[in-house]
Amino acid sequence: MNATADTGSILDREIVLSRVFDAPRDLVFKAWTDAKHISKWFGPKGFVTTTFEMDARVGGQWRFEIKAPDGTVFPNLVRYLEIKEPELLVFDHGSGAGDDPDKFRVTITFDAQGDGKTIVTLRQMHPSKARRQLVIGFGAVELGYQTLDKLAQHLDVA
Repeated sequence: MNATADTGSILDREIVLSRVFDAPRDLVFKAWTDAKHISKWFGPKGFVTTTFEMDARVGGQWRFEIKAPDGTVFPNLVRYLEIKEPELLVFDHGSGAGDDPDKFRVTITFDAQGDGKTIVTLRQMHPSKARRQLVIGFGAVELGYQTLDKLAQHLDVA
């Protein structure tokens, strides 16, 4: 049996979100890597993010929780794998629980436009086709775009 049979092709496991922000690339990158920024905007509409630890460097981690409007708390852990300031972030994102089978890889690129705007492309690579389908089913794409909307609002006042 080959790996593709177990995990699905890249297209079967990937979710891609992209947005243009009316802000310079350095600021947009900082909004993703500075606890003072990210805790103010990260998460879908109505959700609140609390950062416990953020060490945005290769080998570092961001430990946080997201609280839903209904009070449900979701623990999260990001482990930074690659950082190329201000153009690239690569990290694994999971719950932080042991050997999290639902952990997924995130690659974010920050592309500067000539007009001072920044294109952010966020790629999530899930461990399997089934896991990707599950997160799409509960609204991951819509919730992801809500999160990017909150980032845009934050950048307007940053």
